Amino acid sequence: MSELNAEDAKIITLARSARARTGAAEGAAVRDETGRTYSATSVDLPSLKLSALKAAVAMAVSSGAEDLEAAAVVTAADAPDPSDVQAVRDLGPKAPVLVAAPNGTLRTTLT
Repeated sequence: MSELNAEDAKIITLARSARARTGAAEGAAVRDETGRTYSATSVDLPSLKLSALKAAVAMAVSSGAEDLEAAAVVTAADAPDPSDVQAVRDLGPKAPVLVAAPNGTLRTTLT
């Protein structure tokens, strides 16, 4: 696998940091068309459950983003749920989704 560019490495780092800070199951970050980044963790409340990717996409949308350049998720799972990837695709149809292990190692890129 090729070396990550600096911007993609940054969103993996943001996702890892968010996950570590809260002790959540997943951390995610997205980069919008202007280069702004949004990071989030999975939410598991009695009345609200969101994956980290969906929460990050929601943050981007609510901040006015019109497109995504890339997304990253840090998870112990082998892959994100297909509905999480679809949330990214809804806003950024061409955005790669970087899937990283908890230690930050890139596992795969979904295009």
